[in-house]
Amino acid sequence: MTTTTSRTARGTRPATPDVLVLGGTGKTGRRVVRRLRDTGTARVRAASRSGEVTFDWTVRETWEPALKGASAVYLVAPEDPVAVGEFVADAVRAGVRRFVALSGHGTEAAAGTGVAGDAFGQGMVAGETAVRGSGAEWTIIRPSNFFQNFDEDLWLAPLRAGRLALPIGAVPEPFVDAQDVAEVAAAVLTGDGHAGRTYELTGPRALTFAGSTETIARAAGRPIRYEELTPQAYRAELLGQGWPKAVVDLLGGMFAVHRAGHTTALGDGVQQVLGREPGDLAVWARRVAAEGTWA
Repeated sequence: MTTTTSRTARGTRPATPDVLVLGGTGKTGRRVVRRLRDTGTARVRAASRSGEVTFDWTVRETWEPALKGASAVYLVAPEDPVAVGEFVADAVRAGVRRFVALSGHGTEAAAGTGVAGDAFGQGMVAGETAVRGSGAEWTIIRPSNFFQNFDEDLWLAPLRAGRLALPIGAVPEPFVDAQDVAEVAAAVLTGDGHAGRTYELTGPRALTFAGSTETIARAAGRPIRYEELTPQAYRAELLGQGWPKAVVDLLGGMFAVHRAGHTTALGDGVQQVLGREPGDLAVWARRVAAEGTWA
C-alpha cells in the first residue's frame, strides 16, 4: 500500500452522505450500492447509462442531474480519459466533497512506462490525477484482477468450454474478491481517516492463471485446462471470435502490464480498511461451483 497526503478538504461532510455511485450496474458499483443500502450508512444513487440514475460520460447533459445533491462520488472512470477532469471539476462545483476513485493494482508502476501502449489504464490514471487535484477529500483504491472475472463475464465462457487460453505465462496475480473491494469502497465513502490515502487491494496470495484454472477445475469437479498463448496468438483468437478491436486492444494492454510484473505484489488495503483478511480464491471457487456456474 502507498500513502500520500491530500489537500485540505473544503466544507464539511453531512452526517448521512448522499453518495453517487458511477458504474452503478457494474461489477463493483452494484456491490457498493448494495453494501451502502444494506448498512444504511448513506443515501445512494446508482448511476449508469441503464441504471436508476441516467449517467453517460459522453452526454454531458446527464452529469448535472446525476450530481445534484451528492456529497460523495464513487468514481469509475471510462477508458477514454478525456472527460474525467471536467466531470470531477463539475462535481466539486456541484457540492461533492469526497471522491473514492476506482483504479487498478500496479497502475502507478505501469503509468508512463509505455508497457501497455495507449490501450489500457489511461482512464484510471486520469481519475487518480483528477481527484488528487480536485481540492476535495479523495481516496484511491487499486484492486487486482477480480475473482468475478472467472464467473461473470470475461473468462466464464472459456472455463465452461473447458479451456482458458491467455498470454500471461507464469507471472502470478493476487486476485481479489469484488465484494471485498465494494466493502472497502463503502467504508471509505462513509467513514473518516481515509483522506489522501491509496489502498492496494489484493487477495491473500498470488496465483498464476494456470494455478487459478486448476483451483476452479477442482472446485467444479471437471477438467478445465489452461493454455499459454503468445500475445499475437491471443489477439488473433479474440478477433477471430468476433471481439471488438477496441476491447482486444484493452485486454492486450492489460496483460502487457501483468507480464511486466507490475501487479504481482500483495497489498494490505483490505486489512487496513476492514480489519480482516481478504477472501481466498479457493473458498470462493467452491461456493460458486456449488451453484453450477462452471458446469
